[in-house]
Amino acid sequence: MPSERPTFDLVVAANRLPVDKVVTDDGEVEWRRSPGGLVTAMESVMRSQPGAWVGWAGDAGEAPDPFDEDGIHLHPVALSADEIRDYYEGFSNDTLWPIYHDVIVPATFHREWWAAYRAVNERFARAIAEVAAEGARVWVQDYQLQLVPMLVRQLRPDVRIGWFNHIPFPPVELFAQLPWRAQLLEGLLGADFLGFQRQADARNFVRACRQLLGAPTKRDRVTVEGTQRQVRAAAIPISVDFQGLEQLAKRPDVMARAREIRESLGNPKVLMLGVDRLDYTKGIRHRLKAYEELLSERRLGPPEVTLVQVATPSRERVEAYRMLRAEIEQTVGRINGDLGQIGAPAVHYLHHSYPREEMAALFQAADVMLVTPLRDGMNLVAKEYVTCRHDLGGALVLSEFTGAWHELHQAFACNPHDIEGLKQTILRAINTPAKDKQRIMKALRRRVADHDVQRWAARYLAALDAAPEQPRPDPRGRPTPHAEDTPLMPSPTEQLRAAGESGSSRSRSRS
Repeated sequence: MPSERPTFDLVVAANRLPVDKVVTDDGEVEWRRSPGGLVTAMESVMRSQPGAWVGWAGDAGEAPDPFDEDGIHLHPVALSADEIRDYYEGFSNDTLWPIYHDVIVPATFHREWWAAYRAVNERFARAIAEVAAEGARVWVQDYQLQLVPMLVRQLRPDVRIGWFNHIPFPPVELFAQLPWRAQLLEGLLGADFLGFQRQADARNFVRACRQLLGAPTKRDRVTVEGTQRQVRAAAIPISVDFQGLEQLAKRPDVMARAREIRESLGNPKVLMLGVDRLDYTKGIRHRLKAYEELLSERRLGPPEVTLVQVATPSRERVEAYRMLRAEIEQTVGRINGDLGQIGAPAVHYLHHSYPREEMAALFQAADVMLVTPLRDGMNLVAKEYVTCRHDLGGALVLSEFTGAWHELHQAFACNPHDIEGLKQTILRAINTPAKDKQRIMKALRRRVADHDVQRWAARYLAALDAAPEQPRPDPRGRPTPHAEDTPLMPSPTEQLRAAGESGSSRSRSRS
């Protein structure tokens, strides 16, 4: 390692840095904390364990120089406009995301997208190798970087490598549709430990390795082909910073803002709230359909009942997301036009993100929180809502198809595909006696408090440290980790299968 470059014992790698660049009115550049579940979850981890964060800074073109922000060393990775289109919007979010979320919309397969995905993963691996100290722990995050574990292992066999999947891992019957399925599995098998949200996801991964690679497996372990290396896959569900978020929710200004929100909405008897990224996996359309039917049947109605739907902008250059936004906005307009009243719309629709303080106030203002995804790895909004309800008020309607439901099973559970059942669950959440809802909320809060983000990180890093000790190559033969011309060679299995599994340039799967 060049002596002038700082190195770190903990390196986190994610598609994005935990900050966004903001240009102020006077032209100054500032970096501000990004919204999103991953940043929220990892922020306190990086505060308590100083390290480096490798990720894209958010703009096309050359990456900024590495810099420190709020005690975290940030190492930006460059992405070109073409790579943003092909690696991120294309392969990550129009190929992998649909497959990993039950093919709710069709997945698209393009060989040029795959080439960009591979190239960007190599760039991340080199950046990680550059900032990792000897014997460091490297923690790779999520589906955008599934090749990184093996690529880092090729560059730095001395480091301990973990990967965590924030979204579901699909059954082998769906994963097998991917033309590059073998390469993705082999990329992940470069890790020492693989973490998943649910045990079912870990089992899906192990089964895919057994059926698609022919790898020997035993319970939660996979033996890598041609070696004695074993990789462990297990569930360690992510959580929120309970203590920090609760303290925020208890601030007098936040509690006052919660009262102000209710007043601005006309002090309805029941305020329902949905907070989601604008994504087809979140079940927003199903939620609106159930609500519209309840209004049409006069079982609910404004001004006594209203719904606030916050839809954070997401991937708006991807066609499926543009179509979803248009459909939701049309539905909201129809509901308000047909079933709203002057001064009392049935739905308050907000298509932008909010700071943490405003979200904490919204959570406290809401009598019923609707978390109804069709498929979700975890859904931290459910845990954030519970954390903010220090008054033991409110009720959580929670989809059975979230990772959160496996922990927060006392919530008002629903199948969002069952519109009639969803309607009944909403009514139960509204009409259950306050004393019973307080008892439920107390149990939910106890679970989140006992399994907060600090415990998640500690459990994950302990599992990484306890992963099977791997045979280490002779370090004298190790490639120079920062050399830009170091070839990152595909594995033998990848070379054999490359021709047969390269995928058609314009093929498309149908759900």
